[in-house]
Amino acid sequence: MSTEVKEFAVGQKCTYTQLVDDKLVHGFADLTGDHNPIHVDDDFAKKTKFGQRIAHGGILFGMISKVLATDMPGVGTVYLSQLVNFRAPVFIGDTVTLEATISEILPKAVAKIAVVIKKQTGDIVMDGVAEVKLPGWLTKI
Repeated sequence: MSTEVKEFAVGQKCTYTQLVDDKLVHGFADLTGDHNPIHVDDDFAKKTKFGQRIAHGGILFGMISKVLATDMPGVGTVYLSQLVNFRAPVFIGDTVTLEATISEILPKAVAKIAVVIKKQTGDIVMDGVAEVKLPGWLTKI
């Protein structure tokens, strides 16, 4: 691991956009074994209150993990915890955008990062807070 210390600041932001398509949902179902018909079966999903298939919430978690690990804070980040609130469903074909913002920098190279995911309509589908060890940290967890 690199010992380079990067500079981070409260208010620093990063965004990431993802199309949630059939291939992504089926790939996630195959990877995790979560073949709940609300996610993978059109006929079943039509009979639910949603009226159509919804994406796995874990796909949104995966977006957060991707951003934290590769974009901001970036390589060397260690995920410590995640609190999320699911606000609205994500349907197959929706495009979602995650915005991650450093909300607090704590001692021992720990940061709190606010996350908000919206779909193309502007509706918030998930929000919450991640806690991470920042890249370049020198102490053990």
